[in-house]
Amino acid sequence: MADTLDDTAVADRLRALPRWTRAGDEIRREVTAPSFLAGVDLVAAVARAAEDADHHPDIDIRWRTLRFALTTHSAGGLTGKDFDLAGRIEDLAGEHGAE
Repeated sequence: MADTLDDTAVADRLRALPRWTRAGDEIRREVTAPSFLAGVDLVAAVARAAEDADHHPDIDIRWRTLRFALTTHSAGGLTGKDFDLAGRIEDLAGEHGAE
């Protein structure tokens, strides 16, 4: 099981991901895709990356707006896995033209 990060470590990691915010034991990011289908394609790419990382975000799709939330349930809080996957989601969002 991964160790949870303390508040200082979370703040440090969030500085590298300025579009992500903390909400309790989650980090969250909302993206706007150029179209509904582009958003669905992005979700599929994130799903593949999540499966590869064995770490799965909560995803909400509302037309072109996608909301991602990450936490490590098994650790009871935020771990490095959350920030690693958030960074990958950032890369994929850029590749799919999402803002």
